[in-house]
Amino acid sequence: MTAPQPFLAEVEPPSPLEESLPTFYIGHHESKRPLPVTEFVLQQAQDTGYDMLTSPITSPHFHSRVLTLVSSYLVELSRLEISDDLNTTSSIPPAPIIPPLTPFDTPMTPSDTLSQLIGYCSPWIDLCSSDPLISNISRQVLNIEIAYASFCGVGNIIIPGPRNYSSGSTDNNGIIQYARAIQEALTIGSYIQMAIHVPMYGHEEVKDMTGDLQPFARDYESPGKPKESKDIDLFETWDAWNFIRSVCKYNSRLSVALGIPRQLPVESLQSRWFAEPLRLLSFTPSSFLKNKGGHPVFSKSHQTLLSRYMRLKQPPWLLLSDVGPVPGLDDPIQLSATADGFPSPSAVLDASRSVSPTLSPTPSEATAASRETPKSKPKPKDPAAHLIYMRYLQRNQPPRTAIEKFGSGYQDYLQAPLQPLTDNLESVTYEVFEKDPVKYDWYERAIAQALSDWTKQSKPTSSSNGAVVIAVAGSGRGPLVTRALRASKMTGVPVEVWAVEKNPNAYVLLQRHNDMDWGGVVNVVKSDMRAWKGPLINPTTAVGQATSTTTSPASPYGKVDILVSELLGSFADNELSPECLDGVQHVLAPQYGISIPSSYTAHLTPILAPRLHADISHRAVTDTTATETPYVVMLHAIDYLATTVPDHPRIQQAWEFVHPLPASTLAIAEARRGGGVSGGGGGSMAGGDGANEHNTRYSRMKFVCRDRGVVNGLAGYFEAILYDGGAEGKVELSTRPDTIDDKSKDMISWFPIFFPLKNPLYYPDDAELEVSIWRQTDDRKVWYEWMVEAFAMVGPEKRMRLGMSEVGSSRKVGCLM
Repeated sequence: MTAPQPFLAEVEPPSPLEESLPTFYIGHHESKRPLPVTEFVLQQAQDTGYDMLTSPITSPHFHSRVLTLVSSYLVELSRLEISDDLNTTSSIPPAPIIPPLTPFDTPMTPSDTLSQLIGYCSPWIDLCSSDPLISNISRQVLNIEIAYASFCGVGNIIIPGPRNYSSGSTDNNGIIQYARAIQEALTIGSYIQMAIHVPMYGHEEVKDMTGDLQPFARDYESPGKPKESKDIDLFETWDAWNFIRSVCKYNSRLSVALGIPRQLPVESLQSRWFAEPLRLLSFTPSSFLKNKGGHPVFSKSHQTLLSRYMRLKQPPWLLLSDVGPVPGLDDPIQLSATADGFPSPSAVLDASRSVSPTLSPTPSEATAASRETPKSKPKPKDPAAHLIYMRYLQRNQPPRTAIEKFGSGYQDYLQAPLQPLTDNLESVTYEVFEKDPVKYDWYERAIAQALSDWTKQSKPTSSSNGAVVIAVAGSGRGPLVTRALRASKMTGVPVEVWAVEKNPNAYVLLQRHNDMDWGGVVNVVKSDMRAWKGPLINPTTAVGQATSTTTSPASPYGKVDILVSELLGSFADNELSPECLDGVQHVLAPQYGISIPSSYTAHLTPILAPRLHADISHRAVTDTTATETPYVVMLHAIDYLATTVPDHPRIQQAWEFVHPLPASTLAIAEARRGGGVSGGGGGSMAGGDGANEHNTRYSRMKFVCRDRGVVNGLAGYFEAILYDGGAEGKVELSTRPDTIDDKSKDMISWFPIFFPLKNPLYYPDDAELEVSIWRQTDDRKVWYEWMVEAFAMVGPEKRMRLGMSEVGSSRKVGCLM
């Protein structure tokens, strides 16, 4: 019954503030911002409604100094070439070293205002250049800027993304150069958060930059040269980002500043970026439409995207880029509207379908238009129109769902599964289970339906007075006991209830509930369910009056008609529900006995989960079992990698358990116990005597992946049939994201399980992933083993294995029996 467990001492529980709507932290960026950003500029920006500003780290003076250095070096090379002095490679003079910064080279200085500034590294460098001189100078510039920003106390820096993304090209090592430079920068600025500024897909439009280093490259090709192929590789930018962060070993201080385009890509790419560590979302004027009144607004799809991304556990900041200067800098006395989220209706009216919505122009379109009609350039109606609209969206975000409210703070938080047989749970843990608004209602429905069917089918009962005997195995604090009594009252079917619980502390509370809430009608037993011998004949309490329908057996212990339990874990069987129910099945009436639940199935799918991988890798430094522990986690910032195709759905069933088991199966298990199998000796290959071998499982599943990606692990879910009423229908539970709404909407008792891969497994487009998973036992504990293989089709009937993960095994942290 794995549920969100209470946080450890060092993790604060969710506060009421976190349950409110997401806060929009909005920044202002100008690619040619006047220098420096003074306290006056900050104050004006804050008065307008901005939370932060970007600031270049170095000044035009520094830029000019670097250009002079490069030019002088190239002139010297030309002179040597003309004089034939470059006869050998060793005679080539070394690349110049950029002298230290001077006060004229940077507008920054240590101050209190730096906390409201985001450093923006020079966009005129080219870390990807194939010219060693340019890449060397660019790396020096980056390192100088990172080092000085770190010295000043800047907390966040944006680094312009690579000039090209073709990491798979045979004639381009630019992305490798870029990734190596970022790795070095992370070492230099050891406390700075760094965000790589990349577009969601494609290439950002190359702006004319005076003094760009790229044209100085000796094998220079014009920037922005279109590819020969007309097809846009949507995942090329993500691929480059994945390469960079892989080289940087998933550094927790490295994140993405994502440029949002005017035309959003396919849903699969939007989901892919959702799983990544998004620090910033960047919007330019071309990201917006214009409504009838000429005000900037978002399309419906952009509004949906923003709402989704702002539901992340750590919502990204929003950066408005080149939307105009901060109002009031030229004339401080001029009054400008403050973006308070209450604009006029016309300012936020969606672009009407009846009127063709106009797109804000791209920089090149705006330049062309200004050249054609320089005198008719319209004056902007409101210098803060984009900010006003963003604040409006903030105030009108969709309310959080019940699950979002409950899970606030638990998203992507790794927890080790419970050990319910070896550990006695605390009351607060039980309390978290009991907050579920759905699970116990569904259990009550299942019990009520079973009771109704019992009387309709005139089944004999196991009690001396004709009451249906119900045992709640593993009663905890008693919520299922309460529901069993309510089901009896609702159906009018008399019951005799037994509450069996091994936890001595919960046993005390059960007795108190029996005295104060249940009227003393429940038989409370302190026992491990597997050791319980069954209800005592002629119990002192029963609900309702009825005539006996059974004869008294010779044994002092009777049988149970309906056995109710909530032993399911996140993967259904990971908290030993099969073993526990096997152990208590001897008390169940052999012919008519009902188990609630009657069956459950485990389900898997491969996922991209970079945040979880980074967290587990950090834990692995001090915990050798970190990469082989199946974690209970409220999966949120993830991407489902598989595509649903015929015979191979995105989420697939691994195996099933059914209760009660045939008596012959339990008889064989009992015969094996102690090595008593035919032929002598015997026993399980995993150790032990093989008494629990009937609960081992193995499954191999094939998943089809259309878009390339990285597998960080497997997400596990379960479905359970509490009771199958035949024509009356089934009462079911599900945690699968594609079926939970149909079967148990808003159920929160179980978070998914996550089987991590020690090392991420990369695969290309149109690949197949094969997942193998085992449920193993040695009669003392139960554990899982898992692995993933990647294949590509190389012919009509032939596949090539591209790679495989290490076999993960949770034996060291297995669930003790």
